[in-house]
Amino acid sequence: MAAPRETVVIGGGAMGSATAWQLARRGREVTLIERFGARHTRGASHGRSRNFNLTYVDPTYQVMLREAAALWRELEEESGLSLLELVGIVNHGAGIAPDLGEALGALGVEASMLTPDEAQERWAGIRFDTRVVHTPEAGRLDAEESVAALQSEAARHGAEVLLETRVDSIRVRPDDRVEVSTREEVYVADTVVVTAGAWTDKLLGASLALPRLVVTQEQPGHFAVSDLSAVWPGFNHLHEPGNARYDYWYSQIYGTLTPGEGVKAGWHGVGPVMDPDARTFAPEPVQLAALQRYARDWLPGVDAAAVTPISCTYTSTNDTDFVLDRVGPFVVGVGFSGHGFKFVPTVGRILADLVEGAARPAVRFSSTRP
Repeated sequence: MAAPRETVVIGGGAMGSATAWQLARRGREVTLIERFGARHTRGASHGRSRNFNLTYVDPTYQVMLREAAALWRELEEESGLSLLELVGIVNHGAGIAPDLGEALGALGVEASMLTPDEAQERWAGIRFDTRVVHTPEAGRLDAEESVAALQSEAARHGAEVLLETRVDSIRVRPDDRVEVSTREEVYVADTVVVTAGAWTDKLLGASLALPRLVVTQEQPGHFAVSDLSAVWPGFNHLHEPGNARYDYWYSQIYGTLTPGEGVKAGWHGVGPVMDPDARTFAPEPVQLAALQRYARDWLPGVDAAAVTPISCTYTSTNDTDFVLDRVGPFVVGVGFSGHGFKFVPTVGRILADLVEGAARPAVRFSSTRP
């Protein structure tokens, strides 16, 4: 016999767990179903570090960031865990607009422009390029602990959290309720939230039209720290396309110190396209070699030869805007394009609002946008 539910959330990574947390703390009945086990490494929410980067000049994202900062602190207070550490972030390179500090200040973000020499004096582990903007209220999130905290707090507020439970099919019934079938049970829900990352297209099939989603396997790495005296902010290095100085670059570079593991650095959104069920987890050797060359050229505080590759997934839209929408009984959150983790609690709030019948978000986040 089918088990009735008010809301089923499919996908217990960061976004789905945040949605379950938001719904449960509002007193809503919610079941969170996650295909893999706790702290798994198959998706996009594992690992101990993500940059909480504030250098968005888009007002929509800035509003979402301010809300996220407050909600991260609420989650910390509820869980008793430290998840967001304000180590600051430096963005540098010829791709940084000369007036970026001023533009961020106009949006209420504390930011200062520095010369490369001034930045080098403060952060000796990084070689700085062209111009630098420092945002001291930015920092580093512990991704793995954040997901665990969201699930734990959702359960504490009454959510049912089912790990190692695979959804085999989703079917809309004539009464517009949705049957979610696992190997153990069939759940019938008023609303189904799909936050399944790389598996979204496979799960939804023809049930919901979405913008084109491209799933890639990204392969950053942790570099051993050689300068133990160096202070490490998070960083983003935006190069000047077409300049021979950067002829081996695949994209901009992002990075941060992961305590106990080394300095993480990686290319952004240029890994090979793949099927999430057919991953090798092996790094692409040419990109990895280029990443080591980057470390030799630009990160004097690390040992470029001592690298431990990391494997993660991006699920990206063409415009890199998220999909946050409701169509019939489905609410969907997908397409976070490698920059979504900082927004996790805000996304959870938006998706929970959609479950409760709130108006659809801006057209830019629509599932039917051009």
